Amino acid sequence: MSAWRAVKARQVLAALQRLGWQIIWQRGSHRRLAREGWPNYTFAFHDSDEVGPALLSRISKYTGLRPEDL
Repeated sequence: MSAWRAVKARQVLAALQRLGWQIIWQRGSHRRLAREGWPNYTFAFHDSDEVGPALLSRISKYTGLRPEDL
C-alpha cells in the first residue's frame, strides 16, 4: 500500500510553500516554483484538482515532499 493519499492540489501547493518553495511565475493554473538548492519545478494543477498517490510520489522526487508534510 502506498504511503501517499489523494489530496487537493491546493493542499499540495501549501505543503510545498511550507517547505520553502516560492511561486516565481504564474499563468493560469501553471505555477513555476523555486527553492534554494533545487531545480525549478512547474506545478500545473487547478486548486480544486485531486492529486492521486502515483502523481504525489512523482512530485516528491522533484521537490522533497513527504507524506507527513501534507
